[in-house]
Amino acid sequence: MSEQENTPLIRRCDVAVVGGSAAGLAAALQIQRQNRAVIVIDSGEPRNAPAAHMHAYLGYDGAPPSELTGTGRSEVRRYGGEILNGRVNTVRRQDDRFLVEVGDVHVLARRVVAATGATDELPPIEGIADHWGDTVIHCPFCHGYEVRGQQIVQVITHPAGFHPAHLFTHLSDRLTLVIQDDLQIDGDEIAAFQAGGVEMVRGTVRRLVEGQDGGVVGVELADGARLAATAVVVTPPIHPRIEPFRELGLTTETHPIGIAEYVETDETGETSVSGLYAAGNLTGPAQQVLAAAADGSLVGAMVARDLAMEDLTAARRETAGEAEWNDRYSGDEVWSGSPNGTLVAEVASLSPGRALDIGAGEGGDARWLAEQGWNVTATDVADAGLRRLATNATVEGFSVRCLTVDANAAHAFGDDTYDLVSLFYSAIPRTGDDRAITNIMNAVAPGGTLLMVGHAPSEPNHGATDDDPADSPSHTFPWDRESFVGIDHLEAAVRAAPGWTVVASELRERPPGSSTHHHHSKDVVFRALRNRT
Repeated sequence: MSEQENTPLIRRCDVAVVGGSAAGLAAALQIQRQNRAVIVIDSGEPRNAPAAHMHAYLGYDGAPPSELTGTGRSEVRRYGGEILNGRVNTVRRQDDRFLVEVGDVHVLARRVVAATGATDELPPIEGIADHWGDTVIHCPFCHGYEVRGQQIVQVITHPAGFHPAHLFTHLSDRLTLVIQDDLQIDGDEIAAFQAGGVEMVRGTVRRLVEGQDGGVVGVELADGARLAATAVVVTPPIHPRIEPFRELGLTTETHPIGIAEYVETDETGETSVSGLYAAGNLTGPAQQVLAAAADGSLVGAMVARDLAMEDLTAARRETAGEAEWNDRYSGDEVWSGSPNGTLVAEVASLSPGRALDIGAGEGGDARWLAEQGWNVTATDVADAGLRRLATNATVEGFSVRCLTVDANAAHAFGDDTYDLVSLFYSAIPRTGDDRAITNIMNAVAPGGTLLMVGHAPSEPNHGATDDDPADSPSHTFPWDRESFVGIDHLEAAVRAAPGWTVVASELRERPPGSSTHHHHSKDVVFRALRNRT
């Protein structure tokens, strides 16, 4: 889809969501369902990644965290939202927008939702990181039930550690509290646990003791003493991941529990930086996954409301993608003006008639069709490219009707039908109701041809190589293919509908004379015929 190679590509959207776990995806879903353009950037490092299961999430209790995020990604994509895999380096202001730098892709957004979560600073105990999220836990609500009745040792290095300890006393009658030697604690706190029969030890835990199977069987103190344990509880300091937003001036506050930091927001989720919102563990370090998702959903709604009010005041309403494509076609001519070689090859056997070029851009294909005698209507979601096409038509003397049309609009192409409907390397957001696909199919006249051509999915793009594939953490592919109408989606709809015959669905080398730069040398070609009766 990209005409730029090996240089930072600028993407535009209404909202960039930095962080694609529960809070970020919930925010994105709310905003995307308001017909906004949303791009989620995710580095694939959720806070709960070490955990095999998550708990107390209604409907997902016991499910792997990846199941929730996988479902969430699919739901965001269902409404045209995009998920880009990559790490945000920094977010800074650029005029009235935010510039989100993600390696070789830059995203310009009107608003940003920070949902980067937090990191847990594990105590310097040998072996603790190896068992974090499994035998070593921190939250009685997240994993306490799974260790009920076991021999639990809780390592208390901060007074805040006593808060979960109260709950663990009810989960097991075999709880031992190891209180760090130099920790000053309230005598009444100690007395309460002693009265409840909880064993307490003063000392410093040096390492975890593993059994022959590699599982934890105890902890060893600095003096060499050992305590039996099948589960270890720690209360680590929590640090919000705000590094990408420091250039904007975002700071953290100390949480009342004293062992965590958080980002302060107002009631809408907006931070002290205008236009920058935050959700999830950034703002509530003790949030479980369900609470983080709920927070993200609320913040997403507030962002959508903020944008709607701004647009209403400015009397502005741009469809998703319109601003991006207008911007990309506003400068020098992007494409060569030559037709796609696959179009030339596929149309050779057809008699000229009425043609609809969807996603025409600057109109190289539409122009060629007109020169072959076709009565051409060229459509695109943005009018910048179409204006260039109309100008060229006037100067060079060919005839093309140009229409600014969102393929996802209700009844987008009206009642007109065409002998040829073509889409080449299109970027039409896919929606849950597949409205664009319905519009495209309805535009084909009986006896007419539907032709869609796309890039080979397996081919690298925009600087990706075999050693640095598009989905690797070090490389950010600038488009989320799964968020757009693909040939597989269109083909499935055609095959399921009566009155269609599939003529071709295959991978082909691009014909001689086509643009075949080193990133794209093959096309996926889908061609179908709408039956006359």
